[in-house]
Amino acid sequence: MTKRQSAEPGLAFKHHLTAEVVPGEGVFLVSDRGVTVLRGAGVTELAPLLDGSRTLDQLADEAPAGLFPAQVRQVVGRLLDSGLLTHRPPNAAASPDEAFWELAGMDGPAAARSTAVATVAVASTGTHARQAVAEMTAALTDNGLRPHRPGEDTEPPSLAVVLCDSYLDAELADMDAAYRSAGTPWLLVRLMGGRPWIGPVFRPDDGPCWHCLAEPLRRNRPAEAFLGRALGRPVRTPPSALAAGRAAGLHLACLEAVKWLAGQRHPGQSALWELNPLDLTSSHHPVRRRPQCSCCGDPELMASQVRAPFSITRRPKTGTGTGERSLPAEEMLRRYGHLVDDLTGVVKEIRRDRRGPGFLNCFHSGHNPAAAPTGLAQVRSGLRSHSSGKGTTETQARVSALCEAVERHSGYFQGDEPTVRAAYRDIADRAVHPDTVQLFHPRQYADRDRWNAEHGPAHRVCDPFDEDAPVDWTPMWSLTGNRHRLVPTAMLYYNAPGNRVPFAATSNGSAAGSCREDAVVQGFLELVERDAVALWWYNRTRQPGVDLDAFDDPWVRRVRDEHRGLARRLWVLDLTSDLDIPVFAALSARTDKPAEDITLGFGAHFDPRIALRRAVAELNQMLPPVAQARPDGTGYSCDDPAVLTWWRTATTANQPYLLPGPAEPARSPEDFGYVPRADLADDVAAAADLARGIGSDLLVLDQTRLDIGLPVVKVVVPGLRPFWARFAPGRLYDVPVRLGRRSTPIRYEDLNPVPLFL
Repeated sequence: MTKRQSAEPGLAFKHHLTAEVVPGEGVFLVSDRGVTVLRGAGVTELAPLLDGSRTLDQLADEAPAGLFPAQVRQVVGRLLDSGLLTHRPPNAAASPDEAFWELAGMDGPAAARSTAVATVAVASTGTHARQAVAEMTAALTDNGLRPHRPGEDTEPPSLAVVLCDSYLDAELADMDAAYRSAGTPWLLVRLMGGRPWIGPVFRPDDGPCWHCLAEPLRRNRPAEAFLGRALGRPVRTPPSALAAGRAAGLHLACLEAVKWLAGQRHPGQSALWELNPLDLTSSHHPVRRRPQCSCCGDPELMASQVRAPFSITRRPKTGTGTGERSLPAEEMLRRYGHLVDDLTGVVKEIRRDRRGPGFLNCFHSGHNPAAAPTGLAQVRSGLRSHSSGKGTTETQARVSALCEAVERHSGYFQGDEPTVRAAYRDIADRAVHPDTVQLFHPRQYADRDRWNAEHGPAHRVCDPFDEDAPVDWTPMWSLTGNRHRLVPTAMLYYNAPGNRVPFAATSNGSAAGSCREDAVVQGFLELVERDAVALWWYNRTRQPGVDLDAFDDPWVRRVRDEHRGLARRLWVLDLTSDLDIPVFAALSARTDKPAEDITLGFGAHFDPRIALRRAVAELNQMLPPVAQARPDGTGYSCDDPAVLTWWRTATTANQPYLLPGPAEPARSPEDFGYVPRADLADDVAAAADLARGIGSDLLVLDQTRLDIGLPVVKVVVPGLRPFWARFAPGRLYDVPVRLGRRSTPIRYEDLNPVPLFL
């Protein structure tokens, strides 16, 4: 057969394929990815002709012996549909570049043309980064890219590569704005550092901006952030890099630029990529766009969310464990597990506490801002210095730790929350008086300087509230009154602005959940639980015990046995108050040494069986710091003086209210008259009825952050007590008398002198 040279590109196997014909076997296509065998009528005969010298029409005209033109077209069509053929000029030399792009599933020639016409700008911030600009420019040029020439090129660069010493350099904010305005995508790179960072590619028309990345990077460096605030300037770290690792980062960044300009797109380009030169591993850290971002999103979204009426939706319950939810723990972990990342995650890590046995199921998920929201210097290694999780299974505990960390993060003031500046007297018709929530006694205000010097942040007594002083207020939705009511912003958000505001934000009533209704229920139950604990603890009344055998819970039985193996005795008290929601206190004490190391955990739920599990699970959560305590008084992994004093001195003999009261029989499940409800919306309605029944209000604030999505709600019921030292007149004195626990209200000076340390 005579070969006719074509003047136009012909059909050939793609650059990354070598075709080898084995008579009687087929055509073997060899590539870097392996070998593919083609069999069938005509393919063996056609393969030698697919060298780029013939068009489809020419192949059909020169059909090999035994093939009809229609058969040729059919075989070639199948090869084209399979992505095995391309058009290329006759006798074109093999192109490694085009072969690479073809292996990536792209059009090789088109990718090569894109990189040939593109221009790249190289910019820098920081001393060390500026020294690498020439090297990066040379590397990009060596890879066939053309440097952008300001003043000569009329179009903006196709891509900018920005080298930096720190991803948090303030100059990057200006660069992000400039590139966004010009419509130029830009790739951020850090070469100097123990681990080179590359990416993401910031796109002006889509995806996150630099501010969306900077926010989690700052959050996951709380020590550096605190130090920077204390010093009044950025914290600088010494450069640390080997020349080889730096060079590897430079050329890998160049590779990312070439791929982007060739048109290759993959999810990793929206992530921060980190190289570990020590073991040659790497990792992608996702960067998510923040819909509420003030630079690339709508900063009014959070305000609109808070100002909207809080509507309740029907949410069928599923599962039990330590709470009835709308989603099981496994599904929660699947949906929100991506929030955990050591660089860019909302949660830096979730790790098991190794200080105690595995059955404790205690997991930690980072610093707890509720313990000290304004600085690390205030944080002690106390029982709640970390966000933590608990549960009857490892998965439940992991989800619990994740939810608590997200709850704490969502409660931070971020600047886009709606506020109203006013004095209480001017808005009294729609505002909640702070004293009905904080509940400090006038005598506490008078003695606050001495008290605050002797106690930790959780028990700090604020300055008295001045009704004529303007403060910031945030609207909360009343589920009992169907209207907004104003509550001081600094009571609802950690680290809200203002000097010496007479309020303290706490975690009381804050909850994350599988849905908003779930979060409302959990926040309300926490308020009920802590109110009941305060009534018992500060009055030191003897409460009925709980008959654990009557509950017949296999998990509780196993935990009880495990505590015996640790030379500890476990028992439970019934603290249920006038709200008739089961509230339990689980306690555990050492039995083999004089110091009893008494630990406590609390739980509340409409279902007494779940309330019991919650109390025991929290007891386990509090056990690790004391798990390795020794008879000589050492071995505690906690430096909070109040907690250490309690463990070393408190006993059931000198604190008899810790033991079940002898006057009433131990409680069994039948004592609580629980009637199950199938929907969380019904639980919310029941909570509203209970708040209304004590003459109060059920207030909710949607704190869900739009970039996170995991529902978080703050719940406030004025009048209910936190379990910290808040001694104002009211329920603390009245309810124990109504319940028959005391014949007369306790005197202020007779309240428990030991503030609850959890």
